[in-house]
Amino acid sequence: MKLPAPLHLAAHAWYPPGRDLTEDAVLAGRVDPRTARELGYDGLLVSPDTAPPDMAVHAARPLLERISCPPDALGALFHASIHYQGHDIWSAPHYIARRLATAAQPIGLLQQCNGGATGIELAAAALLADASCGPGLVTTADRFFPTGWDRWRGDFGMAVGDAATAVVVHRGEYATDLMLHATGTVSVPELEEMHRGDDTFNYTPLEHSPVIDVRRTKRTFIRRHGIDRFYKAAHQGIREAVTESLANAGLEADDPRLRWAVLPRLGRKAMEEAYIPPLTQVTPAELLDFGRPTGHLGAGDLNASLAQLSREHRLNSGEFALILNSGGGFTFSSFIVGTS
Repeated sequence: MKLPAPLHLAAHAWYPPGRDLTEDAVLAGRVDPRTARELGYDGLLVSPDTAPPDMAVHAARPLLERISCPPDALGALFHASIHYQGHDIWSAPHYIARRLATAAQPIGLLQQCNGGATGIELAAAALLADASCGPGLVTTADRFFPTGWDRWRGDFGMAVGDAATAVVVHRGEYATDLMLHATGTVSVPELEEMHRGDDTFNYTPLEHSPVIDVRRTKRTFIRRHGIDRFYKAAHQGIREAVTESLANAGLEADDPRLRWAVLPRLGRKAMEEAYIPPLTQVTPAELLDFGRPTGHLGAGDLNASLAQLSREHRLNSGEFALILNSGGGFTFSSFIVGTS
């Protein structure tokens, strides 16, 4: 997305107090030592009691208060998640809107781990398309309860932590953490098979396995096509997304103002094989990894990184950061942000 002028972002992440430390998980047999080393996490965030929609409210409410944005000023509320939100045939975005006392249009997003990034792009598009549209609020929230998802062994290349995020996209009416200069998003739908395998379509959830087991469908994909097919497609998608975002921001790949290239919160081996090679082929910007203390945050990786970039004052005036993200399906996104 090429913006006629930068848009303003304010971001906040809500993290639960609990963590499952890697050393404890290894000792208890929740993860084997080799997998723990390949993942490289210090631990995973754990929310045993708070439901995901309430986690989203916990992220959004203090953010709106901090930037002095009244809930009734919001134009739309986008909520993204990858896992169960607590009820069947029910709209979590409407619940979040009710809890925040906002009349903003509630919209649910199912873009897997790229949901938070997609929400920001949609909020930006709404602001550009309609001058009367109020700021967009983007929330994400996921809780990986063990009865439905083995947080350490449910997938290859990542382990998942519980968290919620909130991002307000606006034109400058409220306090600002970062400026959104451009995005680049590329979809590679040939990779949707990685999360489907050769399973038939279900009539009800969890017919194929008693818990979410992405390893099983990925093994099927690898047996059929080989892992190199994923690497080739992923590398191309990442290169294209990063190149597009830089071009849309008017930045050269080696621009010294590009201070950071922020990685998704995936396992260390997965990033070294699938994400870092194509990223570093495009730009020499210094890599930044926020994921070691948290684990992968479902739909919220990019949005949590926005909050952390701002909170840790990682950018000086005139500097930029590139934030890379991806989601099953597959979609790859690259955002260019800077200071206000």
